[in-house]
Parts: sequence; structure tokens; C-alpha cells
Amino acid sequence: MTAPTPAAHLAQLNVSTLRHPLDDPRSAHFVEMLDPVNAAADDAPGFVWRLVGEGAADATGLRPAGENVIINLSVWETQEALWDFAYRSGHLEVMRRRREWFERHVEAHLVLWWVPAGHIPTVGEALERLADLRANGPSPRAFTFASAHTAAESAQQREVMPPSRSGESAAATK
Repeated sequence: MTAPTPAAHLAQLNVSTLRHPLDDPRSAHFVEMLDPVNAAADDAPGFVWRLVGEGAADATGLRPAGENVIINLSVWETQEALWDFAYRSGHLEVMRRRREWFERHVEAHLVLWWVPAGHIPTVGEALERLADLRANGPSPRAFTFASAHTAAESAQQREVMPPSRSGESAAATK
């Protein structure tokens, strides 16, 4: 018997403002960690997809949120899978050292939301969810780990208020 296909996956967007350009020696260790951390994400249980730039191995060359802002956009099977990767893997070393490379956040920088399984979110959609979280606080439409909502709550919200359509495509991995 095969396992049923999940109805929803968890999308996440994380934005970070660089202290120094990526080609600055002060950013060198962060840049060195990109490939191993991204490879670990690609191989992590529950990983579905992550945004990469055209012909690139990561999304650091994309700057849709500002010239000094890098983004990470990915999709995971469950919230637990994303949590385990973010806080129980080699990614944690990057998190612990983030103040070396990134400015302190003055507003929400991470947003989570549920998407139908098989849906790949656009950058526009992701930035819209982050803007929603910043403007309205956590909801089933846009939330954080600390204010999580279930896929069922999100689906119920979508029935009440259909999502808007943003049209920006992205290259994918996996």
C-alpha cells in the first residue's frame, strides 16, 4: 500500500539584509557554507523544492527585496521537516553566526504558509505573504514557527478569501 499524497506543503521565505557584499572577505565564511548547507537541505527528509537563480546553485544573486537583501524560498512536506533542518542540522551553525553577516531584523523576516501539494510559490507570492505578516500579524495565511497554523486552517482561510495571483516565475531545484 502506498502512502497518501499530502494535500498541503509548507512554504517558507526568509529575507536577510547583508552587512557586507557577498564578495567582501567578511562574508567569505558565509559564502563557503552556502553549497554544503544547500546540499544538506536538498537531501533533508521532507524537502520538496528551493528557489535558485537562473543557472545558479542558490538564490543569492536574486535581489527582489532590495539590493542588499538576500532571500531563501523553499517548500517542505511538513513544518516539522523544516524545523528539523533549520534547527537540528548543520544549518544551525549558520543561524548561530548570522549576526556576523546580516543586519538585525527590525520587522518580520520569516514567513510560513501552506500551499497545495505540487504548487511552487513565486517570489511575488512569497513577498506578498511577508508583507501580509508584517501588516496584519500572524494568521492562517502568513505565520511563523511561534504562531503556527495548520494546513486545515489555511485551507479554510483560502475558501473565505482566495489568494491574489502574483506572476513571477523562478528556477527550481529537485
